[in-house]
Amino acid sequence: MLENTQKVNNIAALQNVGIILLAIKKAMTRPDYLPGLVVVHGPSGYGKTMASSYAAANLKAYFVSAKAIWTRKTMLQAILDEMGIPAKRTTAEMFDQVCEELSCSGKPLIIDEFDYCVDCKGLMALTRDIYDNSEAPIILIGEEMLPSKLAREERFHNRILDWIAAAPANMEDAVKLRMLYCDKVKIGDDLLEKVWKISEGRVRRIVVNLNKIQDTILAEGKNIVDLASWGKRELIKGEAPAIRRLS
Repeated sequence: MLENTQKVNNIAALQNVGIILLAIKKAMTRPDYLPGLVVVHGPSGYGKTMASSYAAANLKAYFVSAKAIWTRKTMLQAILDEMGIPAKRTTAEMFDQVCEELSCSGKPLIIDEFDYCVDCKGLMALTRDIYDNSEAPIILIGEEMLPSKLAREERFHNRILDWIAAAPANMEDAVKLRMLYCDKVKIGDDLLEKVWKISEGRVRRIVVNLNKIQDTILAEGKNIVDLASWGKRELIKGEAPAIRRLS
C-alpha cells in the first residue's frame, strides 16, 4: 500500500500533471461569458497522456484518447463508454446522450491525441457541437503543431479559452520517474543526469532508458549502477540504429 501511495504521489508531482490540472480547473471555474475549450500542446513523449490520465482521475473528468480510425459515431461511442452509459442506436441519439451527461454532471471532458480529430473535419465539428450544446469544459491534448492547426478553423478557434504548453521533463521529474520505474536497481544520480540530458525532456524516453538500464544490470546479477560502471554502453536517443555493413 505504501509503495502504491508513493507511486501516485510521484505521478502527482510531475510538472505536467500540475499544468494539466491547472488547465482543467481554469476551464471549470471560468465565468459563464467565457468559452470553455482549453488546448494543451507539446512534443510527443512529454508525458501529456500520463499527466492527463492522472488529472482526469483526480478531478473525476471523462477521458478518451482519439484514434485515427474514429468516425463521429465511434467517437461518441467511446465517450459514452467512458461515461458508463449504454449507447442508443443512432448517432443523433448518442450525441444527445453525451451532451446531456456533460451538462448535468458538470464534469470536464478530456480528449487526448486530438490531432487525429483535426485531420477529420467531421470530428472537429462534432467536438464544437458537443461544447456548444453542453457548455462543458473540454480539454484538448495534442502535439506541438496543434495550435497552428486549430488557428485555421475560426469557428473552433474563437471558442478556446487558453493555450497551455506542456513542459519538457526537468531533472526533478527524472528523479521522480526513477522512483516510479526503478524499484529493483539503484541508479546513480550521475547516470540519471545523463539519461535526462539525452532524453531531451521526453518523459517516455527517460522511462525507456531507465527500463533498459534496470534490465541490463539485473541480467548481470547486480542491483547498483552509476555512470562509471555503466561505461560506454549505449542509451536510447530516439535515433534509428546505424545500418551494419557486411564485410
